[in-house]
Amino acid sequence: MEYNKLSPEEEGVIIKKGTEAPFTGKYDKFFEDGVYLCRRCNAPLYESKNKFDAHCGWPSFDEEISGAIAKKPDKDGVRTEIICSNCGAHLGHIFTGENYTPKNIRQCVNSVSMQFVPDDFKGEEHSIVLGGGCFWCLEAAFKELKGIAKVIPGYAGGFKSNPAYEDVSRGDTGHAEVVKIIYNRKIISFRDILEVFFSIHDPTTPNRQGNDVGSQYRSLILYQTWKQKEELEKIIKELLKAYDNPIVTESKPLDIFYPAEEHHKDYYEKHPKESYCQIVIAPKIDKLRNKYKELLK
Repeated sequence: MEYNKLSPEEEGVIIKKGTEAPFTGKYDKFFEDGVYLCRRCNAPLYESKNKFDAHCGWPSFDEEISGAIAKKPDKDGVRTEIICSNCGAHLGHIFTGENYTPKNIRQCVNSVSMQFVPDDFKGEEHSIVLGGGCFWCLEAAFKELKGIAKVIPGYAGGFKSNPAYEDVSRGDTGHAEVVKIIYNRKIISFRDILEVFFSIHDPTTPNRQGNDVGSQYRSLILYQTWKQKEELEKIIKELLKAYDNPIVTESKPLDIFYPAEEHHKDYYEKHPKESYCQIVIAPKIDKLRNKYKELLK
């Protein structure tokens, strides 16, 4: 299994079993509705309904998602360590007998060991981050659709902070070329967006779209809410029936989206006569216009 690349701080806690300083973690005083995932492998760990404020300086939970954690004696011989049952990542420690909640259990977890995904968006405007080859292609295609408020090319899915195009092009940042699509769900559905996405790129070719080769061109969906995750998994399962080869699209929660440099924005509109635009992008636009006329602006 391939795990998320960790920062040195995250490695210090998750792999080396360290502890973040109290009252410094981003989830200590955080109480939004959603699900907490393992930072290393994205496995669901806790639901927000089971989080409480123990005033101890670390996120506290009195119940985990069934089967999500494993317990083992700590090397200090006193405490009980809790780890992700899927990947073994160190989460924190478990305590009993403190009477904070009726369950009388406190799972004390490091913030850096987790990633939070909200239940759903608030309001009508939603967004999704997609990667499927060169971001010039995806930007041009999705700008054709009604209900799309904005399409922003950028980089996401990797581990390097503030990457530049040259960094991502080398293929050693973990990032992919992506677009962030901001849309109005009253006008266009998430299902419509995914159907268009899968129709304009090949989700069965690992790290490649046509002549664009490298991990930066991989098929990728970075969901932002738990509802998005559940819906896209259902849609992908349905789409599997239409492909002879396995779909290799990577799906994981969005960490950080980095907008691309200004000269990459609106590239097709600015350079319609360039060979790449004529040979690669224009046919995708024509295919979209022929197949999804009802979705066009």
